Amino acid sequence: MAYDKELFRNILSFDSTSGKERELALWLNEHLTAPSIELTEVGDGTLNLFLKWGAPRVVFCTHMDTVPPYIAPTYEGGIWRGRGTCDAKGQLISMYTACKQLEAAGCTGFGLLLLAGEETGSWGAKAFSKTGFKAPYLIVGEPTENKMVSASKGTKSYDLVFRGTAFHSGYPQYGLSAVDLFNEFYNKLKNTHFPVDPELGETTWNVGLLHSDNPQNILSPELTCRIYFRTTFASDALVEEKMRFLDFARNDRGVDVNDSPVISTERSEWRNLVRVTTRGGDMPAQYFTLPGFESAPVAFGSDAPHLTGFTHKAICGPGTIRVAHRDDEFITEADIDTAVSQYIQMYRKIQDISNQ
Repeated sequence: MAYDKELFRNILSFDSTSGKERELALWLNEHLTAPSIELTEVGDGTLNLFLKWGAPRVVFCTHMDTVPPYIAPTYEGGIWRGRGTCDAKGQLISMYTACKQLEAAGCTGFGLLLLAGEETGSWGAKAFSKTGFKAPYLIVGEPTENKMVSASKGTKSYDLVFRGTAFHSGYPQYGLSAVDLFNEFYNKLKNTHFPVDPELGETTWNVGLLHSDNPQNILSPELTCRIYFRTTFASDALVEEKMRFLDFARNDRGVDVNDSPVISTERSEWRNLVRVTTRGGDMPAQYFTLPGFESAPVAFGSDAPHLTGFTHKAICGPGTIRVAHRDDEFITEADIDTAVSQYIQMYRKIQDISNQ
C-alpha cells in the first residue's frame, strides 16, 4: 500500500504554525484510524495525538507544528512543495503509512505519537513525558535524508540585556552606547575558539531578536537580544561556564588571556553592563542506530531529549534539513516511499533484537 496522496495534501493544507496546530490534531483524530486513539491537552491550547496498535513497544513519533509562514502545498513531478512537506508532515505521512502496512500484515505492539509545539520548545513532548508512559523503543521523525542519527548537538539559549548610558550622540564621550557594548561582546564571542568535537564538529551560535529602540541622535541606553548555541560533547559545559562568567577574553591562537578585561579598561566592570538570563536547552546526545542503516550526526534539535519514558531513542526520516524552515521547502515522493519501507524494516529488526 502506497501512501495516501489525498490524505497528505489535506494534512499539508492546514496552517499548523506553532500555536495553531490544534485544528490539525482534531482533524487527524477524525480521519486517521487505529485500534486506539488518545487525544490529550498539552496545556497551552494545543493537543497531542497517540495512535496505538496493541501495547506499544515501538513508538513512531513526529510533530504536527511548523515554522511560519504558512505556504500552501503543491505537487508536480513527484515533488511536494510547501510548509511542512519536509519538516515534519512528510515524516507524519510516512510513519502513518508504515503503521497501516504493519497493521495489514497482522503486526501489533507499536504506536504513532503526534506532538504539538516542537518548533517552539517541545511543549507537547514535555507534556507527554508527564503522563508516565514508558516503552523500550522510540523512533523520532525528522528530516535526516533517511539516515539514522548517531548523535545530535545540544542547544543553549540565553537572553541578554546590555545597559548603556543615554547621551547626545554629538558627545559620545559622556555616555555609553549599549550598541557598542553588544558589538564588543559579539566580537569577543566571535573570536572565542571552542574545541572541535571529533564527532559533532564545530560549536556554532546565532544572534536573534536584536533590538535597541533609541533615536539616531542619542546613544542607546539598552540593547536586548538572544543568543542560541549549538553545542557539542566537547563544548557544552564550556559554553555554560563562559556565559555564566562572561569570560570571552582570548587571543587569536585560542589561548585564554586571564589578565585581559572583556571590555575596555576605562569602562565599568563587564558584568555590571550586561544581564544574562538562561533560557535552557538540551545536552548533546548519542542515539540508537540499527545495523544495515546508514547513519550520521546532525546539528539540529528535536523532541527526542524531552521524551523521557523510552530506553532506546532513534531519529530518522525523509527530507533534508537543508530546505527545512525555508520558503522553498520540499520533499520527494521517492523519499517518502523509502521512509515507509525503512520504518517497517526498523520495526522488524527491533522485534528480532527483542526476541534474541
